[in-house]
Amino acid sequence: MRSTYIRALGCALGATQVAAHATFQNLWVNGVDYITQCARLPSSNSPVTNVASNDIRCNAPNVAVSKKCPVPAGSTVTVEMHQQNGDRSCSNEAIGGAHYGPVQVYLSSVSDATKADGSSSWFKIFADTWAKNSAGGSGDDDFWGTKDLNKCCGLMNVKIPSDIAPGDYLLRAEALALHTAGSSGGAQFYMTCFQITVSGSGSAKPAGVSLPGAYKASDPGILVNIHAPMAGYTAPGPAVYSGGSVKVAGSGCAACESTCKPGSGPTGTIGGGGTTSPTSTTGGGGNGGGASSTTTGGGGSAPTGCTVAAYGQCGGQSYTGCTTCASGSCKKQNDFYSQCIP
Repeated sequence: MRSTYIRALGCALGATQVAAHATFQNLWVNGVDYITQCARLPSSNSPVTNVASNDIRCNAPNVAVSKKCPVPAGSTVTVEMHQQNGDRSCSNEAIGGAHYGPVQVYLSSVSDATKADGSSSWFKIFADTWAKNSAGGSGDDDFWGTKDLNKCCGLMNVKIPSDIAPGDYLLRAEALALHTAGSSGGAQFYMTCFQITVSGSGSAKPAGVSLPGAYKASDPGILVNIHAPMAGYTAPGPAVYSGGSVKVAGSGCAACESTCKPGSGPTGTIGGGGTTSPTSTTGGGGNGGGASSTTTGGGGSAPTGCTVAAYGQCGGQSYTGCTTCASGSCKKQNDFYSQCIP
């Protein structure tokens, strides 16, 4: 009887874990929503578990997109995570299923963000990791970066160091889920790379680490049992660069984390003079078509009589919003995102 119960519980937990997988999808710059236009969206919301794989850099398939988001040095960007590509609803946890662990962000200086493969060095600019909950008993009860993501609708503010040299960078947002990390290979990494161009007058070029290489499967921050009481936790990777920032796990939602509303309509002017018009989506597959396309496939018919502003989403797998561009044409960036390009 007991073995039957354990097998049933294991199946239920497995189903929950699959449903609770997630991706970083959207980038805000100083409160302006750039949606997914500079995101290398993963092909699925499944984690990377092999730290020796090149997928640990930018997930899979690590396909570059055509756009770069402009980011002034010293500004605040906000990375946004949700369980399904295209979903920006605050009604669901950003990463559910008790996927507790740290959130960290890296930068890599590159000559051209639309061509870089992530093999250049990375330096860490942000961390929201772990803090002891005096009222709790195990690590599950403690404060974690992913719990902060859930509390703040998947939004996490990240300061861009003010002293770094201008130029192109890959910005890598990573959430590490430790619920099955008690055995080697059980830790789950969820990451997305964003293509950005940093402006400013800085000159710093921080030393970095290699990915893969910086993480080992045996690192105490990767191979760890969080279901027992924890006296401390050290996140994997290097220390946060001196010009970066650290958020205390369990602290409140800051500006944008609490005021920016994903999927609520136009939120700010983005490149090219357009405004974003994000749409929360559900449904099946399919890719957006051209400017005159009215269906997305899998999700049924798209709305008619509406248009998408420049640089807004007009198609992609599971997308059910408008597909007609106000200007330009709807061009596929990857399987999950097509964009109105003037």
